Amino acid sequence: NQKDLAEILGNKGNISKVLNRKRKLSIEMIRNLSKYLHIPADILIKDYPLTYE
Repeated sequence: NQKDLAEILGNKGNISKVLNRKRKLSIEMIRNLSKYLHIPADILIKDYPLTYE
């Protein structure tokens, strides 16, 4: 959930933006997720479109 992600990645508000495709993952977020989930960082680096309102 978002609370768990906030503990791994930091700011809960930014997590919401990432999950809603309003903000991309930062390099630090990618590193932390990669380490926590034990997956290669390149899986998380793939580009995706952001949603603008």
